[in-house]
Amino acid sequence: MPNIKASVRSVKTDAKRRLKNAAEKTRAKLAGKKVIAAVKNGNMEEASECLRLAAKAIDQAAANNVIHKNAAARKKSRLARMVNTIKK
Repeated sequence: MPNIKASVRSVKTDAKRRLKNAAEKTRAKLAGKKVIAAVKNGNMEEASECLRLAAKAIDQAAANNVIHKNAAARKKSRLARMVNTIKK
């Protein structure tokens, strides 16, 4: 446990930030998993709707610096390619 008052405060804010970031990262991951599940089922409408929601969740995580913007673009691109395989 830190002795300095500012360090005590930063430990508290770090814990809050860690919880918020973990929740946002989890939300983005679960959205991506829903897209993958819809693609495996072959349901085009559900997959495209889940892709839209997943892209939103991933963009929000990138906007809040939870994940890097290039990582967000890579994840969205891979999910979009999966959804496009259903069309063929």
